[in-house]
Amino acid sequence: MELRHLRYFIAVAKHGSFNRAAQTLHLTQPALSRQVKDLEEELSVPLLVRGKNAVTLTAAGDSFYEEAREILARVDLAVQRVRSEPRAEVLRVGYAPSVTAGILPHALQRFHAEHPRVRVELADLFPQDMAGKARDGELDVVITLEIPGATVPHFHWEELYKIQIVLVMPAGHSLATLKRVPPRSLRDVPLVGLAPESFPEYVPHIKKILKPFGIRPHFVALERDGVSTMFASIEAFNAPAILAESAVSFMPRSLVCRPFFPAFDPVIAKIGWSKNNPKTHVSAFAKHLKKAAQGKVHDTPGAA
Repeated sequence: MELRHLRYFIAVAKHGSFNRAAQTLHLTQPALSRQVKDLEEELSVPLLVRGKNAVTLTAAGDSFYEEAREILARVDLAVQRVRSEPRAEVLRVGYAPSVTAGILPHALQRFHAEHPRVRVELADLFPQDMAGKARDGELDVVITLEIPGATVPHFHWEELYKIQIVLVMPAGHSLATLKRVPPRSLRDVPLVGLAPESFPEYVPHIKKILKPFGIRPHFVALERDGVSTMFASIEAFNAPAILAESAVSFMPRSLVCRPFFPAFDPVIAKIGWSKNNPKTHVSAFAKHLKKAAQGKVHDTPGAA
């Protein structure tokens, strides 16, 4: 459970509508619906009664609504107090959630223990937005699967860790019966993917890795709002998706993942920072990220 889940739930409860809440939050309605559903699954209790034209709170939802408002009020107050204190440095970090899942919280905890006066500002961004902000000098650190290269000049890049590619699908899908999925079994199988306008490298990469097997992927849906919305489409279309294994840590319980055999080359998670204006504590932050990533790799079943 994250603070954004509480903010999304409160917005829906306040407006009595997913559509109006989504407009206020600048999200798409399916993405907002998926996030609130994830919260309900985490709590194992329904919070909302979804009607045709309106949304109302269940008894549990009404109680949780008041508690959530108090939590966010305390968090906002704490943020105001912390921001009012003098700080030695600010690190502006753009990251992809599917890359940093299970890594960033541990790294932040250790980094803050060593450097309590440094404030880390996090921005969950699409690759295109991340590249633009880094290029314009609005980010000090970038953590992503994609290497913007020429689109982000004057950045130094280092490998964070290698991530295996897996197939994610509903538990009832025919390919879920396999322990390992041969790539050739994807012939004529509809797929869900990520839209080029938000993730320009996704479709070309999938086409590239499937081409040696004589497969031209057929996408029934391309989601522009990220992996969370992608999970909803996987369920809705009963169609699998090819994803980095790091995304599995936050997929719903109704989905399963399977490795490929033969395996595709892993994708490389990278960390980059400005060479022109490097912040003093960037190297220390990168060190803790790498250490957390190394622990994640060793904790993964079957990891070498």
